[in-house]
Amino acid sequence: MGRLSGFRYREIVRRLKHFGFAFDRQAAGSHEIWHSEATGRYTTIPNYSGDMPEGTLRAILQQAGISPDEFLQG
Repeated sequence: MGRLSGFRYREIVRRLKHFGFAFDRQAAGSHEIWHSEATGRYTTIPNYSGDMPEGTLRAILQQAGISPDEFLQG
């Protein structure tokens, strides 16, 4: 298991809010679009129960412009 494994939707959202992201709109199915006014970046987050796959979380962070180290400290 990697450093970014074991995170659930609620914890990811809590940390993204710390970086200035806010819910923007509902996307297809269980996906949500989050936006940061400060950076102008968007990221898509799947809202489902259970742990987020590490690769999915890495993709979310890449879209958001947040390094894994920054995310783990937040």
